[in-house]
Amino acid sequence: MSIDPSQNVSSASRELANDIIQRVAKLVSEAEAETKPLELDPYRSQLFELFVMADAAGFVSADADIDLTADNLCRELAKHWELASATQDAVESQAKLPPEQLSKMRILWSVLRLWMEWDYAWKRWEEFHPSDRS
Repeated sequence: MSIDPSQNVSSASRELANDIIQRVAKLVSEAEAETKPLELDPYRSQLFELFVMADAAGFVSADADIDLTADNLCRELAKHWELASATQDAVESQAKLPPEQLSKMRILWSVLRLWMEWDYAWKRWEEFHPSDRS
């Protein structure tokens, strides 16, 4: 997995984005190996920390130079796991998705949902926690 090097961003930003993607993929693999849902700790906490890192770096925005919004993060993970070709092969052969790919697809939905929920809450934080309370 890698962020497009043609993007006009520093190599440090690209490295950080790639590191976040790799760490999310590793975390997902660990959760799968333990047959534990991402929604439970320690996986949820670790994934949230990666979300916070991505947000602090300015990556959780569709107009950022490096876009690690939920959609783009999941797109990167799907590329890494070759889910598009597996899905296309299953459709073309009118067969079920292989169990390993189906498992990746399910956990990808979990990543997508959690990342989107945190992004939504993060963006609305000030609305519910005004800094000038009297």
